[in-house]
Amino acid sequence: MVEQFVGKWTLVSSENFDEYMKAVGMSFATRQMGNLAKPNLIISVADDGVISIKAESTLKTTSIQFKLNEEFDETTADGRNAKSIFTLENGKLMQKQSWEGKTTTLEREVQDGKLTAKCIMDDVVAVRTYEKAA
Repeated sequence: MVEQFVGKWTLVSSENFDEYMKAVGMSFATRQMGNLAKPNLIISVADDGVISIKAESTLKTTSIQFKLNEEFDETTADGRNAKSIFTLENGKLMQKQSWEGKTTTLEREVQDGKLTAKCIMDDVVAVRTYEKAA
């Protein structure tokens, strides 16, 4: 169920994110900004099934809209032009981004009232944890 992801989430911890950003090919300056940003995630679902994920921080706000199981073009926060597809697997919201022959997977899951985003690129795994905002 996508509904469990709906709401506003605040980043509370980030592990190994710099290594992940390096693995996807981000520049040092972009990684510095990425490490400083403490984004809030706002996830909503429209009546027609379109899901929106908005990431707001003091540095940048990005937003994507998509339907499950439908590939779409995404420009990532760091400017990569990727093909993305979201699926729901065992309660996890899975996102696969592909660009220039590379693929990364983002695995979002809600458990114990927290939203965990696991970012996987080859053998590098970063985990970002969000808590539901009041």
